[in-house]
Amino acid sequence: MTGLLLLAVVLVVLALMTRAKAPAAYWVLFGLPAALYRVFSSYRQTLEACELTVAPPWWKVLGNKVAGSDTVRPGLPKVRGVRPTATGVRLRLRLAAGLAPEDVTKSAERLRHAWGVHSVHVAEVKPGIVELRMTGFDILERVRMPRRLAPGPLSVVVALREDGLPYVRDYRQKPHGLILGANQSGKSMLQRCLIKALAPLDVALVGIDCKRGVEQGPFAPRLSALATTPDEADGLLDALVAEMEDRFDLLCLHQGINPGTDLEDITSDIWGLPKHLRPVPIVVLVDEIAELFLVATRVDTARRDHMVTQLVRLAQLSRAVGIYLEISGQRFGSELGKGATALRAQLTNRIAHRCNDKQSAEMGLGDIDELAVQAATSIAPERAGTAVAGDSSGQWTRIRTPKTSIGEVARICRQFAQLTPDLPALAKYRPAPARIPAPAPAAAPVALP
Repeated sequence: MTGLLLLAVVLVVLALMTRAKAPAAYWVLFGLPAALYRVFSSYRQTLEACELTVAPPWWKVLGNKVAGSDTVRPGLPKVRGVRPTATGVRLRLRLAAGLAPEDVTKSAERLRHAWGVHSVHVAEVKPGIVELRMTGFDILERVRMPRRLAPGPLSVVVALREDGLPYVRDYRQKPHGLILGANQSGKSMLQRCLIKALAPLDVALVGIDCKRGVEQGPFAPRLSALATTPDEADGLLDALVAEMEDRFDLLCLHQGINPGTDLEDITSDIWGLPKHLRPVPIVVLVDEIAELFLVATRVDTARRDHMVTQLVRLAQLSRAVGIYLEISGQRFGSELGKGATALRAQLTNRIAHRCNDKQSAEMGLGDIDELAVQAATSIAPERAGTAVAGDSSGQWTRIRTPKTSIGEVARICRQFAQLTPDLPALAKYRPAPARIPAPAPAAAPVALP
């Protein structure tokens, strides 16, 4: 008896240690079996309490009357698949006639409490089929990126979503993006993750960092151009617009509208061109957009208006020729001046980190969902890197970027420096190789008396 008690104590201590140090292992060993038991042992009662039932079909009612039974159970969503994962479990349901995915979404919070899981997210797979993505623990507490990632040709994984899936930044689907957030909220970390993921790809990276390059300067080996002052940014934007116009000329020349060309070969963007003619895509990363808008004297006003005009032109036209914008800032509203709202309207992909006020969150997420605004303003200061990501479709989710040091990204940029495209239009702004100081001479050994 004493041996069994000792064994039980050891198992409990082991479980508690595993839960604290390795929550994924604890979930697989203990949490998953318990969660599956709770789900299937109370499935009907829980869905009835959450009002996810419909009236039974007529043939069941008729059959019960013929059998002499007065009890007819309401219809429930049918379980069509169970998929355990390392972070939770996915339940695929066939909705009963009369239910919509929105009905299940409204009951997600009640299902979470009823089944004792950390979160429940609802995703529509196809008409009539939804998937409940349940997580067993807070996976954003310590971000562990999936090992097997297979993004597309211009897609990169930069963060982890709260439902356990990787957050993919796809520039062909959402060409331009906006990153908002207060100081120490994780904006720079997200940019580092973007540069780290883009560095091994066949893409040109262009940086605009008007803080004298302290954020993007260490990544110079992988940058095709870098502007560190407003004056340099003004010239670099002109060069980018000139590059965009040259690419449009190339596209018009080879888009395939000649009479003898097959209709399927006609294209309106560079991705329809043959590979040997297709120019390399360019991703422009602006570190702090306010530095391009704010002016100190009247002399700077003309430069500011010119830069804003060029940015708006790029945001409106450059997608077709493979130039994409990734703009970050603490605030991005009409108070910055003329052209701010016109530029923001072109930025489809929105990411808002912790915001100090509701108005800042509304700048990025107000036209997506009011709940997304509330989620951005409720991020705790100690959860740096946590953000709310959404787009113009109205879909949003919480994400968190893995902790990435500036030295780690600089190492990746040096490793793939040979992939940096040489763009003649931007050659003037190509950053010079960083000067590495020579090591100090070793001190002469001191003779012991």
